[in-house]
Amino acid sequence: MRKPADDTELRRALKTLFEGNKSSDAVLLVEDDETFREALEMVLAEHKLRVTSTSTVEGALRALQESTFACVVLDLNLADGRGEALLRAMANNDAYSFPHVIVYTGEELSLEQEQELLRFSDAVILKGVRSEERLLDELALFLSDVNESSQSSPASERRPSTRPKGGGANLNGRRVLLVEDDVRNVYALTSVLEREGVNVEIARNGRQALEKLEMGTGIELVLMDIMMPEMNGLDAMRAIRRTQANWQLVPIIALTAKAMRDDRKACLDAGANDYVTKPIDVDKLLSLMRIWLDRT
Repeated sequence: MRKPADDTELRRALKTLFEGNKSSDAVLLVEDDETFREALEMVLAEHKLRVTSTSTVEGALRALQESTFACVVLDLNLADGRGEALLRAMANNDAYSFPHVIVYTGEELSLEQEQELLRFSDAVILKGVRSEERLLDELALFLSDVNESSQSSPASERRPSTRPKGGGANLNGRRVLLVEDDVRNVYALTSVLEREGVNVEIARNGRQALEKLEMGTGIELVLMDIMMPEMNGLDAMRAIRRTQANWQLVPIIALTAKAMRDDRKACLDAGANDYVTKPIDVDKLLSLMRIWLDRT
């Protein structure tokens, strides 16, 4: 809001915020291909999301003015214009809410085009093989009711089944255990984390990770590689979740070299709260760390 703001404007803004808290499962889908739009609506509905859909820039702006959404899934080629025009209209007019935006397009984008889109959006996903899985992963960062797995194992019952939402905690001064056997990855990740003010402890395999946790050094989050000698990451996570110690519920982000559904499910079944695939997107990793540390 811009000063001076009168009482009516302030009440409207507060009303929008409060309504937004009740709309954490609301998604606006902006897609011109009717067949694809209907198929995607079904996918999102299966994950218990409330979907409003439109094929036009005008329809999207009208929906954003009338309702509050947690996220917009936006194609670039629309029936009456371009998705970029919608993004700029949202950014330049206070009459429209500006939720998280995921650009979901079949167009080949240059690096310059992608960087321009990322000025106005949170993620850019190219339609193709496994793109629906990537879309659901990104939605899970913003929506509180997106379940990544329907498993009902004891480990999953002891931890949240959805990713939390929100801006997340400050990383400065937080204590993180990095479990990784590759010295190059240890050096690279440690350098990144220390620049953020994180206190990093290192374990080279799952057994060393358990020993570090047993020492009671105040570890607040674990970054767990999967393929390691002596004790791998899956076995280490199962051991952590089985223990009765006070670090049983420490958040764990699995670092996996694969992105197949079975690999992700194996990590979640073993007790991971979240996962990041290699090569690691540093910004995404830091975002997930902030989100999970915000819960501790």
